[in-house]
Amino acid sequence: MAKLRHFALAVRDLEKSAEFYENVFGLKRVGREDLEIGSGIYLSDGVINLALLSFKGERGSGLKDAKSFAGAHHFGFVVDDIAETQKRIEDAGGTFFFDLGESKEHVN
Repeated sequence: MAKLRHFALAVRDLEKSAEFYENVFGLKRVGREDLEIGSGIYLSDGVINLALLSFKGERGSGLKDAKSFAGAHHFGFVVDDIAETQKRIEDAGGTFFFDLGESKEHVN
């Protein structure tokens, strides 16, 4: 069975947003990534993570105006077999649109 792993929000100011969720909801900072396509700060309540993302442009974001967009971006599941899950999504009429590329190992 798949398990819900994280919710991702696109934000304009990573640090300010992270501090908000840390101070208001008591979430703990568990990671940070700075990639070619943008940056992310990862917070957790110990069960589910909140990924705060800031994109440098359209590439990787799936958004036409990635730099100014703020809001829900995606949610992620932990699955045993990505290829099989992609097939099940598509067989059910869905679209697996998120290109994981070579970064599959560090997706959280």
